[in-house]
Amino acid sequence: MMNRINVPIAQLSFTQKLDLMEMLWADMAGNEEKLESPAWHGEILNERETALNAEKVTVSSWEEAKERIKINVS
Repeated sequence: MMNRINVPIAQLSFTQKLDLMEMLWADMAGNEEKLESPAWHGEILNERETALNAEKVTVSSWEEAKERIKINVS
């Protein structure tokens, strides 16, 4: 087991926190094969696929979704 690293997150600026998140994400994304999705994630994906196949939900293009998000957060 690795030792826990204590980072004074509350003392970091917003920009420093974003930078730290980006560094962590870049490092983790470079090691995708080591990351396993939790079982609940697969279950949700299966439920959503079943709903889509049963035409209980609709889908949007990414461009349509972005426009909807912009309207909802404005």
